[in-house]
Amino acid sequence: MIVRKKPDDQQVKTDITKEEINSLPLGSFNGEIILVNDNEAIPMISDELHEHHLVGFDTETRPSFRKGERHSVSLLQLALPHKVFIIQLKQAGLTTHLTQIFENKKITKVGVGLRDDLKALNQLKPFRPNNFIDLSTLAREKNLQVESVKKLTGLFLGFRISKSVQTSNWEAKNLSDRQLSYAATDAWVCLEIYNRLIQIDAANQNA
Repeated sequence: MIVRKKPDDQQVKTDITKEEINSLPLGSFNGEIILVNDNEAIPMISDELHEHHLVGFDTETRPSFRKGERHSVSLLQLALPHKVFIIQLKQAGLTTHLTQIFENKKITKVGVGLRDDLKALNQLKPFRPNNFIDLSTLAREKNLQVESVKKLTGLFLGFRISKSVQTSNWEAKNLSDRQLSYAATDAWVCLEIYNRLIQIDAANQNA
């Protein structure tokens, strides 16, 4: 593990090895997961999300195993501290209520690898993204040697995420409990990692 010395000799971890991650306990989101497979509930969900200034963000897409084969985005995950909305885009669609959240400057959306996610969502319905923060970029700005969700989670949250269903069929009408847990966790940890980075910044400023 790489460490960076601060002037007061306090050590700040900036990297975590694969071996160190594998030694960590498995962790996952244990709050409320709300699966949305039609658009009737989206206005109410949008109202709730607009009450928050910070939202964890992620998507899942059915993997392609053939050359030239591509799939559109299957799931959109939007995380609050104790609740994650998982929206099946094939059934519910990417509605105006959702794109308004993407365009809202007052709501900070945090995730990893956002460029590809936003590009794929824009192909479903055009919108102008506002106030999205990519944790990979933020990590580089803070001289951290970690960029992936897996490494960031291990470094800042102290547990590892199971990736056993990462390449499963996200277009399935009936998602398994393991799929729902994985999808919810990926969005929720982005929220928690961002909060941890903000706490570290605040502590450094007060030191």
